[in-house]
Amino acid sequence: MNPFDWSFRARFLAGFLACAALLAYAIYTQLYQGLEPCPLCIFQRLAFAALALVFLVGGLHAPKGIGARRVYGVLLLAVGAVGAGIAGRHVWLQNLPPELAPSCGPPLSFLQETMGPLQLVRRVLTGTGNCGDVDWTFLGLGMPAWSLACFVLLTAWGLLAALRRPRGRSRY
Repeated sequence: MNPFDWSFRARFLAGFLACAALLAYAIYTQLYQGLEPCPLCIFQRLAFAALALVFLVGGLHAPKGIGARRVYGVLLLAVGAVGAGIAGRHVWLQNLPPELAPSCGPPLSFLQETMGPLQLVRRVLTGTGNCGDVDWTFLGLGMPAWSLACFVLLTAWGLLAALRRPRGRSRY
């Protein structure tokens, strides 16, 4: 069975399962391999969770009309773009020369206690020293680079489903 022939529901539920698997692996690396997530990693996890939620709701709803499907496509694009932006920023920080990398800052728990939500987001997105550390690689790419690739692929996967005409419907 060709995955490009799958129904909207099947594609969206597969997207949900992919996001859930990515989140499960991130938690596994934290709990069993000792990789502590930096603040940008936490935000990427939140973006994957939001993407998973859009996929799950869309998969369970499985709208028949193209208009409702496009709404899910817009939601996926918005969440995927935010996630890709965070992951892209993280990749950029990891590729900075050591002398240009930001200095280490306080842990996220301390920042949550001492800053408002907007200040916290601004502080986290500027990166801390531990956001520039590369603790894990696969095929030469760090976890943020793989996250960026997954955000792009999952968003494209969902957009293909959302923008495709429902079966049996004519164009006019």
